[in-house]
Parts: sequence; C-alpha cells; structure tokens
Amino acid sequence: QVQLVESGGGLVQTGGSLRLSCTISGRTSGTAGMGWFRQAPGKDRELVAGISWRANTYYADSAKGRFTISRDNAKNTVYLQMDSLEPEDTAVYYCAARDTRTNSYMYWGQGTQVTVSS
Repeated sequence: QVQLVESGGGLVQTGGSLRLSCTISGRTSGTAGMGWFRQAPGKDRELVAGISWRANTYYADSAKGRFTISRDNAKNTVYLQMDSLEPEDTAVYYCAARDTRTNSYMYWGQGTQVTVSS
C-alpha cells in the first residue's frame, strides 16, 4: 500500500506564493512518478505538474512559468512551489503517485485547499 500526505495549503493574496509538500510512504517501489492535480468547484480535476523519479517534469500551460515541481528522494517528498498566484488557482490540490504496472495515477492524498483572494 502507498500513502500520500499533503501539507502547505492556505489562504494567500493575488501575487503571493505557497509551497505544497507531499510525503509518500509504504510500497514506493511500485510507483513510477508523482504529480499535483487540482480541482476547483464545478470543474474537472486537472493535472498541474508531474515529475518522474529521474526528475523529468511536466507542467500544464496554466502552471508554466509560475509553478515549480521538485522532489527530495531522500525524504520521499515532492514539492510544488507556486508563485504569482491568481484567484483562478483556487482549488483543492491533490498529490498523486503513478503505478508502475498501469502507469496511471492510482494513489492519492487527501487534498489541501488553496485559496487565492483578489
């Protein structure tokens, strides 16, 4: 089993920054990479950024230039540094891990709320 625990959400003003953290534990050898998703009210969940164990990264267009995903393998932790936040970034942010067999995101954290005030 794989467990993911997120932290770092909160309330910030437009233009501010937040850093989200996600610590993974359990059978991490069965995971292929990790990602950050978000879901705003009334909208579908979307992938914001992803990172492989080799630190190859992916960003959604909405995140490019403002968000940075990184990982500390020694701490089994993935970070999402979010700068220049906008009200449109308000959502519940979820950390997820991809399964090596299916290459799909199968393991999820509980989510952390990010609210950007205008």
